[in-house]
Amino acid sequence: MIMEVECEKGLLEYVRKSSPPPFLLKTYMLVEDPATDEVISWNADGTAFVVWQPAEFARDLLPTLFKHSNFSSFVRQLNTYGFRKAATSRWEFCNDMFRKGERDLLCEIHRRKAWANKPQHVSAPTQSTPKEFDDDQRSSSTSSSSGYINLVDENERLKRENGILSSELSGMKRKCKDLLDLVAMYTGSEKEEEEDDEEDKDEDDDEDENDEGPKLFGVRLEVQGSGRERKRKRIDIRETASLLLSPSCK
Repeated sequence: MIMEVECEKGLLEYVRKSSPPPFLLKTYMLVEDPATDEVISWNADGTAFVVWQPAEFARDLLPTLFKHSNFSSFVRQLNTYGFRKAATSRWEFCNDMFRKGERDLLCEIHRRKAWANKPQHVSAPTQSTPKEFDDDQRSSSTSSSSGYINLVDENERLKRENGILSSELSGMKRKCKDLLDLVAMYTGSEKEEEEDDEEDKDEDDDEDENDEGPKLFGVRLEVQGSGRERKRKRIDIRETASLLLSPSCK
C-alpha cells in the first residue's frame, strides 16, 4: 500500500515537471500563431520574440488567453520566469529555453521562487536561510531594475521621436514663410506696375476716344485680353493665394 502511494506521488511529480507552466504555453502559442505576426512574433533568428504593438497586444490578445489586459503585468510575469529584454528600441524578450520550433525546452524554464511563498517554520532558522533570503532579494531587485530600465528606454525613444517631429515642423514653417515672402514680393511689384498704368490712364482714355478699334466692313471688332486686364488678373490670383496660405502656415 505504501509502495503504491509512493508510485502515485512519483508519477504526479514526473507529470508536473514534464508539463510546461500554463503561462509559458499560452505565450508560446501567441508567438507561434501566424495570424498575430503583426502584433507579436519571433525575431529574425527565432531566439526571442517581439511585441511589435504593445497597445493592441494588451487590448486584443491578452484577454483571450489571460484574465487581464495589462501589458506591465505580462512583462512582470516574464521576469519571474527569467526572461530578459534583448533590445532597447523595442519590446523584445528572450530566454535560452524559449526558442522557435523547440517547444519541448519549455519544461526547462522554472519560475523564480518568491520569499513570501516559502513556508515559514517555527523552529530556529538554519544556516541556509540567509543565503536563500539574499537570493530572493537579488531576484526581486533584478525584476525591479529591469522594469525601471524598460521605462527609461521607452522615455528616451519618445524623446527622440519628439525631437524629429519638432524638426520637421520647423522645416515646414520655414518653407511656408519663404512661400509667403515670394508671393508678397510678386504682389508688391504688380502693385507698382498698376500705379504706373494709372498714371497713363488719361492718355489711354484720349486714345480710346479717337480710336474706337479696328473695323471690318464698317463693323467694330472687339480685341479681348488687353495687357492691363491680364496684369490685374494675375494680381487677383496672387492675392487670393496669399490669403489661402496665411492661415495654414501660422
